[in-house]
Amino acid sequence: MSSPSSGPPIIFDTARRVARLRRAQATFPQADFLHRRAADNAVNSLEVILREFHAPVDLSPHPGVLAQVLADSPARDRVAEIRAPGTLEDRAAPGRGFLPIEDGQADLVVNLLGLHWANDLPGALSQVRRALKPDGLFIASLFGAATLKELRGVLTEAELEVNGGAQARISPFADGYDGAGLLQRAGFALPVTDVDRFVVRYRDPLSLMKDLRAMGETNVLAGPVRPLSRSVLARAMELYAQRHAEPDGRIPVTFEMVHLAGWAPHESQQKPAKRGSAQVSLADALHARRPDGSAGD
Repeated sequence: MSSPSSGPPIIFDTARRVARLRRAQATFPQADFLHRRAADNAVNSLEVILREFHAPVDLSPHPGVLAQVLADSPARDRVAEIRAPGTLEDRAAPGRGFLPIEDGQADLVVNLLGLHWANDLPGALSQVRRALKPDGLFIASLFGAATLKELRGVLTEAELEVNGGAQARISPFADGYDGAGLLQRAGFALPVTDVDRFVVRYRDPLSLMKDLRAMGETNVLAGPVRPLSRSVLARAMELYAQRHAEPDGRIPVTFEMVHLAGWAPHESQQKPAKRGSAQVSLADALHARRPDGSAGD
């Protein structure tokens, strides 16, 4: 089985992440719209690849959404029943321990909105690469740097104003524009990335926070966590309204999804482009591959 790289910096507390996901299991269906958006992207990619996948694996923290979306797609007949191996702990912190897949056993691995919690993202990607059969496909989505930028700003400003100092409340997210480079360093061929930035409008910041809890996406940064006081939260809500509220009083919330795709190397593939030179969209790059691995028109 694949093992992680040694000594990654500890950014996230795995026990907290597991607790957040466990608490969210009952509420997740009420706030699964972001995961469904990520699943839609993955399924759209599968629709343009005219090949069969006989050993697909879902390593998402909330497995099952992919299979639900795929069931309504014409690609469903080309993808076998999707396995979700391992435990909640395995899915909570990618790269933390042994990947629950033997090396070279999967021909499709999907991870929807889980990799932004990896303490060792390069190590997690390398594990997936080793789990794939030659010419196997990896598709993933993770939150990018612009996610929750409004909430991050007002929480920091409110805590500085009320307490005279601020603690990090929102996780650091990856820069999506280096996604292809990360895949290439992990040994993937033909790596591509798309960045999907969009705005969701909420009635107020508390409604946003309720959804984040329901998804299991609240703060799990390592180290001591000072509870968010009512005074700081109230001031943050005031600042959010002052800085960002729209004419109808609703607040905009930015999300950024980084969509990644890469192939386990195979002799039939085109030679990978120079690192950082990917210019094509994810859908175009995937559409360019036929079942035999050759390039399309």
